[in-house]
Amino acid sequence: MAYQERVRSLADTVQLYRKDPSGWQSCKRTNEVSIYWRPSTEFSGNIYKGDGIVSASPEAVWECLKPEAGGLRTKWDQNVKDFELIETISDTISICRTITPSAFMKIISPRDFVDVVLIKQYEDGTIASAATNVEHPLSPPQPTYVRGFNYPCGCFCIPVPGVPDKTQVLTFFQTDLGGYLPQTVVDSFFPSSMAGFYSNLSKAVKTVKTRPAFSQRKYESRC
Repeated sequence: MAYQERVRSLADTVQLYRKDPSGWQSCKRTNEVSIYWRPSTEFSGNIYKGDGIVSASPEAVWECLKPEAGGLRTKWDQNVKDFELIETISDTISICRTITPSAFMKIISPRDFVDVVLIKQYEDGTIASAATNVEHPLSPPQPTYVRGFNYPCGCFCIPVPGVPDKTQVLTFFQTDLGGYLPQTVVDSFFPSSMAGFYSNLSKAVKTVKTRPAFSQRKYESRC
């Protein structure tokens, strides 16, 4: 299927971002995260990287982050108003729609994004999700939202060796917000938004009761 082909390319791309240290420039630092940027090779904007340590197990962090309808993400992430499952392709691949509220003192109006999403677990225990924009007949653009486009992005929950109650959370965002926003607004929004993401995540994990992330055999057999 076309979606599965798109996912294979997506998995390789986000893993390359994870391993490639070149070209990143620091743009913001807080107690929770260091944020970097470099020009995107996917579109005319930038790709942003967040790297921080969260005081919780990878399973607890994943419980907050995993892309699922009715999940915790809509409760703590101020940039996610709603999350919809459009189609399940396989145990590890789905088509999802994310709705975001107005932001940046309402300069940025509500957006929606339709993505193919991949979930994967690596041999070192890292749990990850990756996503990129797709079109889907069940989710055409709507007049009440500006359609935005995520280019290959990902979130890695990486175990910290020898410290089971800490997780390195590595994120990559490269998003075309659509509309007619000045570039200065976009460049200011993403670092601040990511800093808020890590701060709110650090608070959210303290209330989580963990459960198994997923059946490792089921997921690894298809990734």
